[in-house]
Amino acid sequence: MTAPLSIRKWPLSLTIGLTILLAEIAIALLAGVLHPGDPQELVGQPYLAPGADAEFPLGTDLLGRDIAAGLLYGTRVSIIVGFAATAIALIIGVLAGLASGYFGGWIDHALMRLTELFQAIPHFLFAIILVAILGATVEHTIFAIGVTSWPMVARLVRAETLTLRELDFVKASTAMGAGHLRVLATHILPNALPPVVTILSVLSAMAILTEVGLAFLGLGDNNRISWGSMIGAGRESLREAPYISLIPGAAVVITVLSLSLLGDGIAKVINPRAAR
Repeated sequence: MTAPLSIRKWPLSLTIGLTILLAEIAIALLAGVLHPGDPQELVGQPYLAPGADAEFPLGTDLLGRDIAAGLLYGTRVSIIVGFAATAIALIIGVLAGLASGYFGGWIDHALMRLTELFQAIPHFLFAIILVAILGATVEHTIFAIGVTSWPMVARLVRAETLTLRELDFVKASTAMGAGHLRVLATHILPNALPPVVTILSVLSAMAILTEVGLAFLGLGDNNRISWGSMIGAGRESLREAPYISLIPGAAVVITVLSLSLLGDGIAKVINPRAAR
C-alpha cells in the first residue's frame, strides 16, 4: 500500500497554487469582517492614487469607491462563481460521460451529438446569450457558465469509461449479477474520476475568466461588485488612472495562475512520471 504523500514532498507548483487559493478563500469568507460597509458606497475623493491616503491604501476609482473593498468582495464573487460553475459542469459532464461510455449505442450517439452541439457554439458567446436571456445575476452567471463547460468533462469521462468497461473486474461484477448502477458507482466512477480531477482547476479558471468577461461587458450582477466590473469601470480612465483596472486585473491573473499551478501539481501527484 502506497504511503500518503508528505507535504514536504508536494510539488512546488501544488504548494504555491494551494497556498494562494486558500488565502483567497479566506479573504472571500472574511470580506464582510475586513470591510463591514458596502463596497459600492462612495466613500472618498475620486481618483485617489494608491498610497495617497492611508484610509484607502489601494486608492479610489472614478466614483470615489474604495478599490481595496471592491477587491475583497470581488474575490468572494470569483471564488463562488469558479467553484459553483465547476460543480455544475462536473455533475453534468460526469453523468453524460458515464452514460455515453457505459451503455453505448443510441445513448452514446445522442449524447455525443449533443456534446458536439455545445462545443460548436463558442463557450463565451453561449454564456453571453444565456445571461442576456435569463438576466444578469450571479446565480444566472453560474448556471450559464456551468451548462456550457461540461463537454470537456463528458468526453474525458466517456473515454475512461470505454476503457474501464472492458476490464476483467467490471465484466466479472456484471457476470455475478451486479446492476448497472452498482457497477457504475463502485467500479467505473471511482476509476474514471482521477483524470477528471486534473482538469477541475482549468474549468475553475475558465469560469472565473468568463465571469470577468461578462462583468466587463456590463452583464454582471449590478448588486455585487466583481473584478470584471471594476476592470470595466476603469477602462474609461486607463490613461489618467490605470491602477483602477490594473489592480483587479492583477487579482485575476494571480488567481488564474494559482489554479494553473494547482492543476499542474495535482497532475504530478496523480501521475509521478509527469514530475520528471
